Amino acid sequence: MTLLDSPKALPAAPERPKPPSRAAATLRDLGLGVRFAAAGGREGWIRTLLTAVGVGLGVALLLLASSVPHLLDERNAREQARSEVKISAADSAKSDTSVLRLDTGTEYRDRTVVGRLLRADGSAPVRPPGVARFPGPDEMVVSPALKELLAAPGNELLRERLPYDITGTIGDAGLRSPNELFYYAGSDTLTPAAGAGRISGYGADRPTDPLPPLLVVLTVMVCVVLLVPVAIFIATAVRFGGDRRDRRLAALRLVGADIRTTRRVAAGEALFGAVLGLLIGLAFFLVGREFVGSVEVWDVSAFPADVVPDPLLALLITVAVPLTAVLVTLVAMRSVAIEPLGVVRRGKNRGRRLWWRLLVPVAGLAVLGITGRVDEYAYEPVKPFPIAAGAVLVLVGLALLLPWLVEACVKRLRGGPVPWQLAVRRLQLSSEAASRAVSGVTVAVAGAIALQMLFAAMNADFNRATGQDPARAQFAAYSEDVTGEAATSAIEKFRATKGVEVVIGSVQAYASKPGVYTDDDIPPTTSMTVGTCDTLRELARITSCEDGDTFVVHPPGDKDMSAWVDRTARKGKVVEIGTGDGKPLRWTLPADSPTVQGRKDPMGDTHYGIMATTGAVDASALPGAQITAQIRVDRSVPDVAEYVRNTAARIDPGMRFVTLDSVERDRQYDSIQTGLKVGASVVLLLIAASMLVSQVEQLRERKRLLSVLVAFGTRRTTMGWSVLWQTAVPVFLGLVVAVAGGLGLGAVLAWMIAKSVSDWWLFLPLTGVGAGLILLVTAASMPSLWRLMRPDGLRTE
Repeated sequence: MTLLDSPKALPAAPERPKPPSRAAATLRDLGLGVRFAAAGGREGWIRTLLTAVGVGLGVALLLLASSVPHLLDERNAREQARSEVKISAADSAKSDTSVLRLDTGTEYRDRTVVGRLLRADGSAPVRPPGVARFPGPDEMVVSPALKELLAAPGNELLRERLPYDITGTIGDAGLRSPNELFYYAGSDTLTPAAGAGRISGYGADRPTDPLPPLLVVLTVMVCVVLLVPVAIFIATAVRFGGDRRDRRLAALRLVGADIRTTRRVAAGEALFGAVLGLLIGLAFFLVGREFVGSVEVWDVSAFPADVVPDPLLALLITVAVPLTAVLVTLVAMRSVAIEPLGVVRRGKNRGRRLWWRLLVPVAGLAVLGITGRVDEYAYEPVKPFPIAAGAVLVLVGLALLLPWLVEACVKRLRGGPVPWQLAVRRLQLSSEAASRAVSGVTVAVAGAIALQMLFAAMNADFNRATGQDPARAQFAAYSEDVTGEAATSAIEKFRATKGVEVVIGSVQAYASKPGVYTDDDIPPTTSMTVGTCDTLRELARITSCEDGDTFVVHPPGDKDMSAWVDRTARKGKVVEIGTGDGKPLRWTLPADSPTVQGRKDPMGDTHYGIMATTGAVDASALPGAQITAQIRVDRSVPDVAEYVRNTAARIDPGMRFVTLDSVERDRQYDSIQTGLKVGASVVLLLIAASMLVSQVEQLRERKRLLSVLVAFGTRRTTMGWSVLWQTAVPVFLGLVVAVAGGLGLGAVLAWMIAKSVSDWWLFLPLTGVGAGLILLVTAASMPSLWRLMRPDGLRTE
């Protein structure tokens, strides 16, 4: 009997363990990548933190952008809550809760101060939001910012203009923003005769005007231009530390891991860095929002409680950032061959292909072309999504074109000084990291150029020429409540103000032809202007004038209105001065009054009617008169505008006081441009921070190489110039792409709104900003470069 015939059975061979399922293997490999990122020692943590900080900066800005809708809603809600419910003239009876109010807003050193003068009609007056106690006579409650401004040294002129006792501060519920200058002052002399209106409460329903179609296009482009660079920064940040990661994955290949495993491990590392970046970005956001109230950019600030991200947008950011990190890592790994012996090599070098990179921006321009033109007078709403999609494709396409252009250019560079050769050789060996670092600058500058072209094309639609002449007068003041002797003395007070050179001051009323008229008849009526000879010469073409003279003034080029003036101003006949319920003043126009032509005053208004010098008519006796003063000042006098405003406030707290300007800007257009400036400032800070992090990360990757060069005698200044050239060459090429793409996108957008490009050289200041930013980042990275070039960098374990 052989051993095989033995009845005793042999032990069964142990079963081979079943391989884990695909899902389990994926989770295992992702977990291994997370362990490498979290437990990779000091070097691993530095690399992970660099990635997390880069992602966190972008996440913080995305969270801030997602908070804008809630911020605007809260801001508008507070403004709506403090809007006044006015009582019409037909229902102007007093009540125990009604209040008389007068707008007494002013400006102080180019800052707007909003003010209301209040007088209670009864014992329980309605209080504005945020005001705990109604201000009594000569008292005022102020915003915290105004209280701080009044208490600051050097603001005596503002304290002189607001001579009230501060009895309280306005709460957040009554302010649009924490830096708003606002006050409510009490009075016991305010009357409707002084121009005050009566209100019954606060919280009037004031519907906001919808944005015109052109401004919708502008708003969409602002959002795209500000947010696309942020997305590119995040995609760039998740690729920090790529060289070290590839060497570590090569070690995994040596112990048996396959290509798919290494890619999943790399995705796990990126996932951990992105999630950590989400947490860091949330921390940046939460800390930053506590200081948002103390930061004012372009006169815009916000309460911390208003900066709350939209829940859906926040959820989208939370999901999209880690997913983007994983996808970017997997796409980047496709072009890398990791060998088991620790060698990381590229596949066959066929060069980057251009055709598919060109398709992306061309597709974006095609989308914008298919969307068609936007009619500024159409009632149909503008479709924002095709415009946004087309602009995003163009800007992303520019970022994709940049690596091809950098590679194509640097491989042709030869010779030059040692720093230049070091920089060129480094770019020839690996230009991808440098291209990634400046892609955000390229996109930001291209978008800014397109936006500036769009703003310039719309400029004429939202900036109206006023016809005012600031060279003849810089300020104008009006009041219908300064009458009698006060009207004539007010002009003299302006003339006596420090820094005032000329006052074109007049008292104006209406003159009509006496007679009995039916309700259907319109009595011939014209204006009556009283002033000095110097004043009348500014209002009419008068060659000879002495005190006591009178004139009949025709509007130039208007025969019908001239005939109407002659029907009223009959030389040698009586006219009645004054309108309303009061008794008119009867006055005879001298028969020898010459007829002259009117001219435009500094405000751009043409004057005509009857003009009389102060010796011919007693201006203080004119019923229903209005005082007008157009003032020219000596700009060399410090705070001359504040002296003039203080005089106006002493004459009449409710006096209308305006600054003459040759151009009037649309408020909605102006607010969008302000929003662009605020957003661009934040994005520029993000660009600088992200590029600095990227620069430091690249220097750390080359720590050993830098130490070797120093050990062989390379001077530090040579290395510094080399780093500068390594950054400058991709930036120069990026700016070329940005200028070409921005001009193209701007031209298409101008075509969409049926406007022509007004200035093709708008890119010059923006390219200068981009170049200056690079110099700043390079200078900030020098300390890290000096530290990494020490000989101890040659140590290894």
